Amino acid sequence: MYALCLFSSTGQSIERVLSKNISGLVLTIFSNRLAQVAANKQVFTQYGRGVERETLRYKPDGHIATTFHPESLGSPLTHEWITTDFSESLMEFITPVSNDIPTLLSQLQDIHHYAHSKLDQEQLWPLSMPCAVADEDDIALAQYGSSNSGQMKTLYRQGLKHRYGSLMQIISGVHFNFSFPESFWDSLYGEQNEQQRQDAKSDAYFGLIRNYYRFGWLIPYFFGASPAICETFIQGRETDLPFERLNGTGTLYLPYATSLRMSDLGYTNSEQSELKISFNSVDQYLEGLNRAIRKPSEKFSNIGVKEDGQFKQLNSNVLQIENELYAPIRPKRVAKSGEKPSEALERGGVEYIEVRALDVNPFNAVGISERQIRFLDIFLTWCALTESDPMDDCELNCWKHNWNSVITEGRRKGVYLTIGCDGEKLTLQQWVHRIFDQFEQIAKVMDEANDSTGYQDVCNELRDWIDEPELTLSGKMLAAVKEKGGNGQFGMQLGDRYQQQYRQHNYSVYSQKMMDQEVADSLNKQQQIEAADSVDFEQYLKEYFAYLK
Repeated sequence: MYALCLFSSTGQSIERVLSKNISGLVLTIFSNRLAQVAANKQVFTQYGRGVERETLRYKPDGHIATTFHPESLGSPLTHEWITTDFSESLMEFITPVSNDIPTLLSQLQDIHHYAHSKLDQEQLWPLSMPCAVADEDDIALAQYGSSNSGQMKTLYRQGLKHRYGSLMQIISGVHFNFSFPESFWDSLYGEQNEQQRQDAKSDAYFGLIRNYYRFGWLIPYFFGASPAICETFIQGRETDLPFERLNGTGTLYLPYATSLRMSDLGYTNSEQSELKISFNSVDQYLEGLNRAIRKPSEKFSNIGVKEDGQFKQLNSNVLQIENELYAPIRPKRVAKSGEKPSEALERGGVEYIEVRALDVNPFNAVGISERQIRFLDIFLTWCALTESDPMDDCELNCWKHNWNSVITEGRRKGVYLTIGCDGEKLTLQQWVHRIFDQFEQIAKVMDEANDSTGYQDVCNELRDWIDEPELTLSGKMLAAVKEKGGNGQFGMQLGDRYQQQYRQHNYSVYSQKMMDQEVADSLNKQQQIEAADSVDFEQYLKEYFAYLK
């Protein structure tokens, strides 16, 4: 789906610039920027991080749970930390923003502990690709109560079901929210008025996003963890992927795949492939997004919006709402009450970014490890400090190709990534070794600021993974799946192990009282929202989408 292509619309070669950086022939923009930021060591202790982890509830027999979201966990519409995604059985755990990695992970552990204590005989599926699903009808749409906003959330999911099918929507991932502190921008830009700072931050975050598209295939290479699937996942679906079957099991796999979650089996939308939304500025991004929201779709029109008095989707446009735009990274701003995401971006610019390319880490009870977070700190800092030319349509197409190569065969040695739309090639290993030199420079100054060796330790470990793909998460996982006798057996054994860890965990950030109080508060908030509605649902939708006319 994605690719690396390093020529700007002006024809300047980013690869040429990076070659100079690496050889030390010139004092590069990257080196200057890193030195500016590193002059204030507090910068590296103030990064903002948050995690959203998705996980399916499943029954002891390994099949998806068909029960409702437990009321003992509060209202998924209003709970701060525990909600649902597409389905009643697809839970989502959300941490607050934290500046400290151990605190962030402790929050996530506390949430897992509390949630699991309310699940009775059910468990939390530890893999990105779903557990066994006998029938798509077993996947119940998430419910959010009788309020207009709650009904709209469910109807949006109804539209996704009609457009793409339910199976695709219950793939689990981990979203990593990340922001630089004001001290980071102070180091780079000095004193600025409010508008200047807002514009500078938005431009820099979009520069980060462009470099993420160019180089973000590193994430599925190192941390992709979905090389295999249960055959029930593709029941009745056509695919061109050359799957192999694990003997005597219902497990299908690609021998060198890293992240089938990110492949065409995952969340794809052929209607979106022609949108060509620009990442060159916040204004161009919003222009493309608003165009997509307003663009009619013949394919989705055939579904119908309403039938026999029942809504089937919010509308028949390419995107029902902004959230439907698939992207492995998103620019974000916290929205005010009643504000759409694009309106928040237009009002205040980019506040943080959301990394969406992480599979659930099956070797960690909460789906993400400290090692992964430290790498993301390094990588996202590098993306922000490295020169980032504008992207033209050619480059947009190129990065899709390279991401797809890494996703489907990234552990095959000798996979080539095309640098430049016209075709110089380097192997994945050659390219990663080259940019890792700069990662290590960042790791060194981060460790100096934190009085540790944690970031350099991560770089040292991942250096080995470059040339030994069997050490990557997907490599380790596929070996374990084969050893355990299939994807389902591997997942269930991990689920049993993590169930014990959740039970034995002691609260370290929250408490039982705090968690119980949030449940009660969320239920009260939902009731207040429902009581405050003053128009019927159909009128609510008309008013919500009035801006499309």
